[in-house]
Amino acid sequence: MKIAFFDSGMGGLTVLNEAMNQLPNEEFLYFADTLHVPYGTKSKEEVSSFVKQSVERIVKEDVKALVIACNTATSIAVSDLRAYYDFPIIGMEPAVKPAIEMNRSTGKRVLVLATPLTLKQTKYHELVSRIDDQSIVDSLPLPELVRYCEELNFEDATMIDYFKSKFAAFDINLYGTVVLGCTHYPFYKEILKKILPEDVHIVDGSAGTVKRLIQLLSPSNQLKDSGESTIKFMCSDDNQDYIEKMKFALNLLQTKR
Repeated sequence: MKIAFFDSGMGGLTVLNEAMNQLPNEEFLYFADTLHVPYGTKSKEEVSSFVKQSVERIVKEDVKALVIACNTATSIAVSDLRAYYDFPIIGMEPAVKPAIEMNRSTGKRVLVLATPLTLKQTKYHELVSRIDDQSIVDSLPLPELVRYCEELNFEDATMIDYFKSKFAAFDINLYGTVVLGCTHYPFYKEILKKILPEDVHIVDGSAGTVKRLIQLLSPSNQLKDSGESTIKFMCSDDNQDYIEKMKFALNLLQTKR
């Protein structure tokens, strides 16, 4: 049986990459909703419908767990999915809690980068209000970044100019941690390192998500300790060219291990 990963596009490959590091014997399925990418600029109702349609296809593939490798989709649809399906469904949320813990005693602030829709959701605001007792969290929507990633635009010159323009309104020296609150954003981690001060930590939710996946599957002995890892790629419009793009993007991530 496979562990499935779902995202609107190729952002969830950053989470799949982490799972491949930690679970080298598993069979994986990666499904991208290419008919509707990006999610972060669409309405809540649209995204909820798109996610449910995609998961209906995913469950036909003999899966033992599903990772919603998309912060926007998690905030909108994960509760409904868990109520409907009886296998483990792991969601994602911006890594605000570990970021706050890292900065609690430093006097530094936390900057969360995410899609506009994630930042609008009640789930995000409840998360921040619950744990940000020192009011050190700021948020910055980056609506264009998913599109850049989907276009495989990782050119230093273009992206450095983009990030500098977005950070212009912030005194970046006040921040100790930047949270990558969309699974597409870790593709730009190395570029961010070039423009952020050296003492700024960059965190995302991939490791914590895979840790939770392991916690849910281990007690029932559903994790494989031998065998060759495999990956099946699917997308909602059955676009073979896009599948090749996903393979290329995953290879980029793996070469940075």
